[in-house]
Amino acid sequence: TLRKPISQSSMADWASKNLNMHTQGIFRRRISISNMLSWNGGSIKKPMLITSNRTIKKEACEMFKLVQSYMGDRQARMDRNHVALVTVTKCWSMQGLRDELYIQLIRQTTDNSCYRSLAWGWELMAISLAFFSPSPKFQSYLEGYIYRHLDSDENIAQRIKELVDLKNKKNSKSRKKRKQNTEDEGLPISTYAKYCYRKLQKVAVTGGKKGLRKPTVEEITHARNAIMTPSLFGSSLEEIMLRQQDMYPGNKLPWVQTQLSQQVLALGGEQTEGIFRIPGDIDEVNALKLQVDQWRIPSGLSDPNIPASLLKLWYRELEEPVIPQQFYKECISNYENPDAAVAVVQLLPELNRLVLCYLIHFLQIFAQPSNVGRTKMDVNNLAMVMAPNCLRCQSDDPRIIFENTRKEMSFLRMLIVHLDTSFIKGLV
Repeated sequence: TLRKPISQSSMADWASKNLNMHTQGIFRRRISISNMLSWNGGSIKKPMLITSNRTIKKEACEMFKLVQSYMGDRQARMDRNHVALVTVTKCWSMQGLRDELYIQLIRQTTDNSCYRSLAWGWELMAISLAFFSPSPKFQSYLEGYIYRHLDSDENIAQRIKELVDLKNKKNSKSRKKRKQNTEDEGLPISTYAKYCYRKLQKVAVTGGKKGLRKPTVEEITHARNAIMTPSLFGSSLEEIMLRQQDMYPGNKLPWVQTQLSQQVLALGGEQTEGIFRIPGDIDEVNALKLQVDQWRIPSGLSDPNIPASLLKLWYRELEEPVIPQQFYKECISNYENPDAAVAVVQLLPELNRLVLCYLIHFLQIFAQPSNVGRTKMDVNNLAMVMAPNCLRCQSDDPRIIFENTRKEMSFLRMLIVHLDTSFIKGLV
C-alpha cells in the first residue's frame, strides 16, 4: 500500500524556499518557479538548489549536461551506459550532489515534449535510486513528484500533444523532427513511476550502495534491467516464486534462499566463529548479489561470511517480511509460550510457512552444541541477529521498538528451540 505524500501546496512551499532562483535576459529577471521546474534545452549557469559549496556549484552545471546527454537532448561522446555511470558515480561519491541530480531530473521530466527523452529521464531516476537516496529533507518532495505520476499516462500523452502543437505553431520546421521523437515510445511513464516510488521507499530505509568500490557498468545495466525484471532482492515471495517458475518449476522454496543457505554450509559456516554476526566484505557481497540476481552462484567463494551476509540481506529486504505484518502482534504476545509460538507458524500462508521453517531448520544446525563451541553463536545470538530480518516493528516510538526488539528475539528463540522442522530435509 502506498502512503499519500505531501500536498501540492507543501511541495510549492518547499520549492520556494530551496530553489536557487535563476535569472535571464539583459535585465537579469528572475525565472518563475514553474519555468525553473520545466524542461530546458539549454545549459544552466548555477545549481538548481541553494548551496554554498563551490565544488557542488561547479559539478551541478556539468551534471546537468550529463542528464541532457543521457536523455538524448544533448550530443554525447560516451554511450548512455557510461553517461549514467559518470553521473551516478559523481553523486555516490559526493553526497551534496544527490538532491541536485533528483531536482534536475524532476525539471527535465516536466513539460518535456519528447516521449523518448521523458522516458530516459525517468529511467535515469530509477537507476540513481539503486545507488543512493535523496536527503531526508528532499525525500518528501521527490516522493510527491513521483506519486503524481503513478496514474498519469493519459495526462502525459495529452500534455505532450499540447506542447508539440504549441511548438509547431511557433516553428513549422520542427514538425517533422517532433513527430519522429513522439513515435519512439517505450514503457508507460507510470511503470517507471511505480518502480521509482517503491525503490524510494526502500532506499530511504536501507540506504544506497555501500562499500569502497565505485559503481560499475554492470551495476548500471543491472539497475536498468530491474525496472522491467524485478530483482530477487526487495521483491515479494510470490513474485520471486513466479519468476523462478520457468527455470525451477518443481521448487517449493525460493532458489535464492536455498542456494545461499547451502553455500554457507558448503564453505564451513557452521564451524566459523561469529557467523551471521561478523559481516562479509561489503564489496564482495555486492558482487555476489549481482551474480545471484542473474541466477548464478560463482565457484570461487571461500569466505562463508559473504553468502551469510547476503542471505541476511535477502530476508531483510523482502517486500513483506517472512512473518507477514498481520501476524506481528501475535508473535510478540507469545514470545514466552513455546506452544503458542509454534501455533503462530501454522497460521502463516503456505509459502511463508515453508520459507520460515527452512530458515529455522537452517538455524537449528548452527544451534547444535558441537557447532556453538566453534561459532560462539548460541541460540540467543542466532535469534538476536536473525529476528530483525523476519519481523518488522511498525511503530516509530523508540520505547516500543526497544521493548519489541527483546520480544522478537525471544519469539525466534522459541522457534529455534521448539519448532519441529524435520519435514524440511530434502525440500527445495
